[in-house]
Amino acid sequence: AWHYKKDEQAAEPNHYTGAIPVADVQRRLFSWHAVAMPMHITAPDGTQHEIPNRQAIVRNDNWQVLGVPSKAYQPHQYDEWLLKQVANLLDDDLSIGSAGLLKGGAVAWVQVEMPDNWKVAGVEFRPHLLATTSFNGEIATLYKRTCTIVVCDNTRATALREQGQEFRVKHTSQSLMRLADARQALSIVQNVGEAFAAEIEKLMSQQMSDKQFDRFLNILAPSDDRESKQSQTRAENTRNTLRQMWQVDIRCAPFRNTVFGAVQTVNTWRQHIKPTRNGRSLIERTMLDTMTGITEVADREVLDMAMAVV
Repeated sequence: AWHYKKDEQAAEPNHYTGAIPVADVQRRLFSWHAVAMPMHITAPDGTQHEIPNRQAIVRNDNWQVLGVPSKAYQPHQYDEWLLKQVANLLDDDLSIGSAGLLKGGAVAWVQVEMPDNWKVAGVEFRPHLLATTSFNGEIATLYKRTCTIVVCDNTRATALREQGQEFRVKHTSQSLMRLADARQALSIVQNVGEAFAAEIEKLMSQQMSDKQFDRFLNILAPSDDRESKQSQTRAENTRNTLRQMWQVDIRCAPFRNTVFGAVQTVNTWRQHIKPTRNGRSLIERTMLDTMTGITEVADREVLDMAMAVV
């Protein structure tokens, strides 16, 4: 599936029973290109003056402005960098699990699924390669190993303690030269799920009692008498929600009394329950947080908090 906006889908489905055909992603999402155009200002006398060292990146289908970077910025077309180059990295046909556009087309992603699910210590997950880029300067072109935990559809970095899980390409004239390093840096094909499986086994083996989980919650969402009543209530509500999820939520309770369960509970809350801001949908926030690394940083912080109480 991809990011869903009903008014943009017409009669076509948002969900596919199997892999999304590459041709559908090309036609429905990436049928346009971004073009660089000069920027001008209009003086009071009506004359136009070009803005030096700046360019507008616009869609060539509706001419919407996507970003205003410097003239050194090199657009990475979505069909080239998220479809063709990913196929080159994998040496294979693409099995696309999800794809989408955000912010009017300024940000895009394609998530390629590996052939089979993995299961370790009672946790089933599916490895992915997430490819994303933007035309608004928000993120570089990024190829990142991720995993989805099947029971809750949570996206996770493949290993919170391991480096080398992603490869970035800046929007410059030398971009294509860097792709030669990407495959080796990511070790994409051979061990995309191995690091995450090892981490699951380790965290599932580390016990956490309910009392330790409560101490963990007090670190994660502390209350202080010096804070406003509203802030204290918000923190208490967060702790109560997380405690209930830890105890009975089918996405979290099977892993109760383990460090993995604590990380899983907070990750599930953040991706599926935590209120959004500025009218964003949950899926938009989740995808942007995954692309920009916010989810990975938050999960690392949660793991550090959990390890501090066991």
